[in-house]
Amino acid sequence: MPTGLVALMSVCCAVSVANVYYAQPLLDAISHDFHISHSDVGGVITATQVGCALSLMFVVPLGDLINRKRLIVCQLVLLAIACVAVALSGSQHALLAGMIGVGLLGTAMTQVLIACAAALANESERGRVVGTAQGGVVVGLLMARSLAGVVADVAGWRAVYLVSAIFAVGMLIVLLLFLPTLRPSRVQLSYAGLLRSMIELLLRERVLQVRGFLGLLMFAAFSIFWSALVLPLSAPPHAMSHTGIGALGLVGALGAMAAARAGSLTDRGHGQTTTCVALVLLCASWLPISLIDKSVILLIVGIILLDIGGQAIHVVNQSMIFSTRPEAHARLVGCYMLFYSAGSGLGAISSTVIYSRAGWPGVCALGFVVSMTALAFWAATVRHAGR
Repeated sequence: MPTGLVALMSVCCAVSVANVYYAQPLLDAISHDFHISHSDVGGVITATQVGCALSLMFVVPLGDLINRKRLIVCQLVLLAIACVAVALSGSQHALLAGMIGVGLLGTAMTQVLIACAAALANESERGRVVGTAQGGVVVGLLMARSLAGVVADVAGWRAVYLVSAIFAVGMLIVLLLFLPTLRPSRVQLSYAGLLRSMIELLLRERVLQVRGFLGLLMFAAFSIFWSALVLPLSAPPHAMSHTGIGALGLVGALGAMAAARAGSLTDRGHGQTTTCVALVLLCASWLPISLIDKSVILLIVGIILLDIGGQAIHVVNQSMIFSTRPEAHARLVGCYMLFYSAGSGLGAISSTVIYSRAGWPGVCALGFVVSMTALAFWAATVRHAGR
């Protein structure tokens, strides 16, 4: 693939996925605006993940059936509308409905772009290309928190989603001009048959099952941390601004480099070794993270370990899964990211509930248990999940 096209898709992945993460540093402001308790505000993130799940089941698989460029254009128009709806929401129900739409369309854009990258790449470079696209996803989720914090401090949390709508329109123009027209794979299926084939993939593909559940646990650990982080940092004695909290996400930028590197290692047959190292880092991250009241420096170290470990696992998972059925990239990424959506949603809601009852130590204990479970699961299934 041309380097410029890879870079373009990586940037668009970043802009798209940001929509799924804007709300995380804004939960305290949303809680105050809509009078939602801290124990319940995690439901805003869960609503976004419901949208993600709907997208992965019913929208992303269309990339194997219809023209992907046209699909992307439609998604961007609807994404801009959903962002405006969130910005103008006047009730909890309207907010949650808008968040479902943002999660659905932001996820659909990101995953269809990743499927396009995998389809355009040669077999020998697929891990690297997918890793680079995933690096854009890492940058997007990190920049989402920082951008959301800055914009919220300047103009309020609603302005974040108006800015996102403008980004969607800009991305629409750029992709119309530069994205190649990529025909769908030659599958002779109806839409109903396409959806049934996803169930068959989930039931029959061992690599998808193993790497998907591993991804579920990893994403749950991620969501446990990021969903609850704003609550202790926005309260005394820290009393940090949204800008300061969002800026903490930037220290995980090393995760983008880890993503690209993990893809290259998987291309050379070192996927399982990379997974093992990444899981150890994920588990180790919770010790410095738990010391949030003692040292912000230790918190930063923990964030770096968490992001490097998590993003490396994510890229290895995708690279291994894509190698199983080249004609079904869109359906495979849809199936795999269903695990992501489940993990992120469960992590978000459990994290804020645990925080309301056991504080930050309880959140860290939960994250560590989930991470150790992922490591134990990998060790038990390593022989059945690819190279």
